[in-house]
Amino acid sequence: MKHEVLSHLKEFLSEEQISTNETIRSHHSKDESYHTPALPEVVLFPRSSREISHILKLANENGIPVTPFGLGSGLEGHVVPVQGGFSIDFSEMDEILEIREQDLLVRVQPGVTRSTLDKALKKHGLFFPVDPGADATIGGMTATNASGTTSVKYGVMKDQIRNLEVVTPDGEIIHTGSLAQKSSSGYNLNDLYTGSEGTLGCISEITLKVYGIPEHITAARATFKEMTEAVNAVTSIVQTGVPVARMEIVDESSIRQVNDWIETDYEVNPTLFLEFHGNEAGLNQDVAFAKEILSDHGCTSVTFEKDTRGRMKLWEGRHNLAYTYTHAYPGRSMMVTDVCVPISSLAEAIVFGREELDRQGLPGGLVGHAGDGNYHAFVMIDKNDENEMHKAEQFNEAIVEHALARGGTCTGEHGVGIGKKKYLEAEHGASLSIMKSIKKALDPNNIMNPGKFIDIG
Repeated sequence: MKHEVLSHLKEFLSEEQISTNETIRSHHSKDESYHTPALPEVVLFPRSSREISHILKLANENGIPVTPFGLGSGLEGHVVPVQGGFSIDFSEMDEILEIREQDLLVRVQPGVTRSTLDKALKKHGLFFPVDPGADATIGGMTATNASGTTSVKYGVMKDQIRNLEVVTPDGEIIHTGSLAQKSSSGYNLNDLYTGSEGTLGCISEITLKVYGIPEHITAARATFKEMTEAVNAVTSIVQTGVPVARMEIVDESSIRQVNDWIETDYEVNPTLFLEFHGNEAGLNQDVAFAKEILSDHGCTSVTFEKDTRGRMKLWEGRHNLAYTYTHAYPGRSMMVTDVCVPISSLAEAIVFGREELDRQGLPGGLVGHAGDGNYHAFVMIDKNDENEMHKAEQFNEAIVEHALARGGTCTGEHGVGIGKKKYLEAEHGASLSIMKSIKKALDPNNIMNPGKFIDIG
């Protein structure tokens, strides 16, 4: 990094907001994925959108790459600064700026984590539904259009965004929406920036929809002999309109991991984890209807959990599955895949994924947000074994191609980053050129997270 650039940074940032420390740079060189780390030259810790504006103006004028960084919990290499330059860490922009109870809205800075937000909302009888499993930052979740276990009822991240404050590559600070529930005014910039993975600007403030905490919550664990029976039950529940809040599918291998991790004795068979939200009368009807559907599709047993402790125990296993695999295979790294298909193709897709994983001889398991057709594979790999890495790449490619052939997508929620970049042309065809045109128009010097899903030279 040129000395004059560092000198300019010190004109608007304090010493503690600028770091060239090797340990801090190393922390910002990677996320939780298997992708190769790359060191940034400088890590910056802005405290306001105005400071971000100064940083981006300086970067744009000097052609310095900029990579936004939340907590590094991503799974596709989004925060890896593949071309060096600045890594912008938002950890010092972690304020909940406003809770508008009557409007069911909250305004936050990008460094606020999901757990911090939920804790603050709870005091007002509110909650934020998007739950990707990790305690990610709201900024990172917005940048990747995250979702998770509750998306079947509440939608994904873009469905919660009412307004964004964005700092553009030339340093201008803009707002993309309003506080209104709907609008027919202008292009939908909320959706453009949500999921843009830091390639169009830095998200410096987010206004989100929030929800009242449900009066009653019931969770359930349903076991099946065959995966196809479990997924067919999911399809029927969705098609009949039962308002289930969570509906997760877990394969046999993953149930073994759950049993080992939280010392349960769940039957080792394909299993659905479900949760229902509502008032007592309506919820009882929903549960009874769902129970009938489960039975019609060969459910061998179903266990309900109504108290908080029981529900937390049930979901602890699902939420910590990635960590259970990591502990079960010391010395190996995890590749977490992510594809999404039409709900009618989910059973076939998961069976294909399991067969392909076995064919490649790779250890791992399959889980999914069954209610919206999204499934993941936890694949445990030896990064030092070239042959095994090749098998893992072949597996990933096979399930992506299988999903695309059925009208699905290469990523339902993890984002493109580095790992899924090569599949975009196959998925989007000629519309990829429109995306490139947008990137060129908004970031002509290609400073924002270069090397990720949009290449413009």
